[in-house]
Amino acid sequence: MSTNATSSIADLADSRVTDEELNELYAKLAAANMVPLWTQLGELMPDEPAPRARPHVWRWSELYPLAQRAGDLVPVGRGGERRAIALANPGLDGMPFATPTLWAAIQYLGPREVAPEHRHTQNAFRFVLEGEGVWTVVNSDPVAMRRGDLLLTPGWNFHGHQNVTNAPMAWLDGLDIPFVHANDTSFFEYGPDDLTDTSTPEKSRAERLWSHPGLQPVALLGSRPSSPLVAYRWEYTEAALVEQLALEAEGYPSTVEPGHAAVRFSNPTTGGDVLPTIRAEFHRLRPGTATAPHQEVGSSVWQVFTGRGTAVIGGVDHDVARGDVFVVPSWVRFEMRAEDELDLFRFTDAPIVEALYQYRQLTGQGGTA
Repeated sequence: MSTNATSSIADLADSRVTDEELNELYAKLAAANMVPLWTQLGELMPDEPAPRARPHVWRWSELYPLAQRAGDLVPVGRGGERRAIALANPGLDGMPFATPTLWAAIQYLGPREVAPEHRHTQNAFRFVLEGEGVWTVVNSDPVAMRRGDLLLTPGWNFHGHQNVTNAPMAWLDGLDIPFVHANDTSFFEYGPDDLTDTSTPEKSRAERLWSHPGLQPVALLGSRPSSPLVAYRWEYTEAALVEQLALEAEGYPSTVEPGHAAVRFSNPTTGGDVLPTIRAEFHRLRPGTATAPHQEVGSSVWQVFTGRGTAVIGGVDHDVARGDVFVVPSWVRFEMRAEDELDLFRFTDAPIVEALYQYRQLTGQGGTA
């Protein structure tokens, strides 16, 4: 506490109060594990969000070689479970968190390797930048992983991975580990040492049931907190983006902004987000276009899928290219400029913020919501 703060409190309380008396009070409060709000108000209740997380870019040109080296040196197996390397935000005191609520990592699986099954409270997804040949087994359902696919592992679902090829594969992992960690709600359980299903079907059972647009199996009707469709395939994502931009060119208002198409991955049983704590989206910007400057409560992590552009985060330009991962902390002003046609995958903690009725945004025009 500053001297000025002490003096102002003394003036408000009684002009006869001395610094010595106040210091004695504060010492006794500290000894009793108590903290007076009047000395902490600006830190605990700032006028607007003051995020500890910093804007940061992790370069794919650095990430992938380090993941490869880890593949040479670190085995995958029971105990360590996954060869996943977390992206640690430099503002979060060395914690392996991308933001206070979101965890991002590069996971690397070498040729013919198997990552054993386990389950945990945390919700998870995988987004594939390139490659194929890995199947993730979710509750005994083998799901193929291919370029551009979003694969889900909702909380407390058993899951493991197998690489059936002679080539390695790496992908982006996203989880709500920091949120669960902060709330002391984590459980973890090992599964069997061997995968419960080692087959490699073209389509998972979940896709056979749930991937038909607008149609739900009557036998399984009812809302679910997480999407039962565990694979969102690139062919459908790209087709939706192409059609949005085509319709825009025909004069139909189908895009977020001029030249900016976007889709949100949704739970077919509710129309809401795919996971209770994580929102996932895909964005495409035409060459030379830019998004409007924007601020919002809640943090987000982006990965460049294809193209080149500039992420303007907090007024600082960051050139980004294929594979790069970057963070936009809560309430930090952000805009995206496309040099080439630019494809971006994005995930956020919006479901948490919205459920708590804490969401706000500030657009380039100054409007709030």
